[in-house]
Amino acid sequence: MTSSVPSEFQGKHVTVAGLGVSGVPAAKALHARGAVVTVVNDGDDARARGQAAELEALGVTVRLGDGATLPEGTELIVTAPGWKPDKPLFLAAAKADVPVWGDVELAWRLRGPDAAPWLAVTGTNGKTTTVQMLASILAAAGLRTAAVGNIGVSLLDAVLGEEEYDVLAVELSSYQLHWAPSLRAHSAAVLNLAPDHLDWHGSMEAYAADKGRIYAGNRVACVYNVADKLTEDLVREADVEEGCRAVGFTLGTPGPSQLGVVDGILVDRAFVENRHKSAQELAEVSDVNPPAPHNIANALAAAALARAYGVPATAVRDGLRAFRPDAHRIAHVADIDGVAYVDDSKATNTHATEASLASYESIVWIAGGLAKGATFDELVAKSAKRLRAAVLIGADRALIREALARHAPEVPVVDLERTDTGAMLQAVTEAKRLARPGDTVLLAPACASMDMFTNYNQRGDAFAAAVRELGA
Repeated sequence: MTSSVPSEFQGKHVTVAGLGVSGVPAAKALHARGAVVTVVNDGDDARARGQAAELEALGVTVRLGDGATLPEGTELIVTAPGWKPDKPLFLAAAKADVPVWGDVELAWRLRGPDAAPWLAVTGTNGKTTTVQMLASILAAAGLRTAAVGNIGVSLLDAVLGEEEYDVLAVELSSYQLHWAPSLRAHSAAVLNLAPDHLDWHGSMEAYAADKGRIYAGNRVACVYNVADKLTEDLVREADVEEGCRAVGFTLGTPGPSQLGVVDGILVDRAFVENRHKSAQELAEVSDVNPPAPHNIANALAAAALARAYGVPATAVRDGLRAFRPDAHRIAHVADIDGVAYVDDSKATNTHATEASLASYESIVWIAGGLAKGATFDELVAKSAKRLRAAVLIGADRALIREALARHAPEVPVVDLERTDTGAMLQAVTEAKRLARPGDTVLLAPACASMDMFTNYNQRGDAFAAAVRELGA
């Protein structure tokens, strides 16, 4: 990775905080541009030592096991997004008046003059699905594009790689946005806002403010969720370019400058010639996979961003039809004796689980895990009428059991104490016993997975394996 143009980083002492998916590309990019790079990393495990050896071979200094001390002479810090703002390294940087960027900020500043614009997405839930839908729609319009960012593909790799893009579909987390002060997207969407990562941000207000940064400097459209007033409030507060419009999406009939649903049809009343009197048909609800309410909302947000970029209506339809969701997102596993088994292991917080439960009428709910400070009263109260029964697993299952006792005392509850590898099979076995034809056995845990599983993927795989074993 080299650059033939003079670099603002030539001779600059830059500290990269953290290795991993973002730190290694950042260190390489800065080194290639003449910076004097030091990488600091809290951990000192085998993976970190391997990455350190790779960077040291290039001439980059790496300090493992010490991510707290500010290296002498540091003029800029580029941090991995997950590092909390209150870490000693950043407090020392603030005291020394050293700026801190994230890898997204670095990627934004390293873009060339003719670089592809960014269509950006954030929100508490639905980001990855929406960005993938958006990339599918853009590709259906014949545009060179990629789904990048928090989705797992480094923005630095996308910006600095050899492949040329017309436009990028960019997923951004609140962590990434916190460290990206100069980011200016073509258009952006905040899908929803619910309490999450408050241990990192410190408060709901700070979390929302970081999400709202995605709207700063938008040129064409700030897309918001009509059903979530907090997202509209962020648009109102945003400092955008002259002529940028607020565009809402709704599961109901859309008003002017909105996208919505009419008689099973996704329609656009924002990017049409006379939005006060006319609408453009985009796709059918049946074109959305799966057609759960929150996923239709994701599709509308993706369509709004694509339309803001000038994509024709036919590409929205074709892109949504071509889209296939990632695993563990309302994934239908099997039907056994008239009961559907659905894996939504990705529903790791109450907001995502509420949307998941709202997708089915009669549910045997498998839930539990690490609550991360969440409470469950509101979730249970809103969803009680849909619950046939509940099977609870994991470290914090008592919190859900107590909420069920308060708000759905008539719902049978099975509380499983075991946390070994056979726990999921027992949970699915109990759910099968409780279910009736027409029910859905739904894994939507409302909790993180790390008490029992490596991640939500492993938890979902265990559920699917248990279902297949019972159905064999």
